[in-house]
Amino acid sequence: MENPKFELFKSSANSQYYFHLKAGNGKITLSSEGYIAKQSCKDGITSVKQNATDEQRYERRQNNSYTFVLKARNGEVIGRSQSYTSAESRDAGIESVKGDAPSADVDDLS
Repeated sequence: MENPKFELFKSSANSQYYFHLKAGNGKITLSSEGYIAKQSCKDGITSVKQNATDEQRYERRQNNSYTFVLKARNGEVIGRSQSYTSAESRDAGIESVKGDAPSADVDDLS
């Protein structure tokens, strides 16, 4: 098992910066929107770290699958989950983000 970490990277398709949070098992638990500026992407990571432990910042969604988004204080979405097959597994994903994000290191792959 590795330590949880954020990976910051630049897309070759659109030249935007993105980050995702990887749990200790290597699975991606949270992914960002695209950012034009690298510093804005870094600020997004900081916002996730600051908001991750606040239950009220999570919005649970259910359509054809179970997902969640993490929102900043201003209501902007700062991270999206993968799709889960059950509410229980989605909620476990939220708990993983709550525990991992605040102290996760950042690996800059750009």
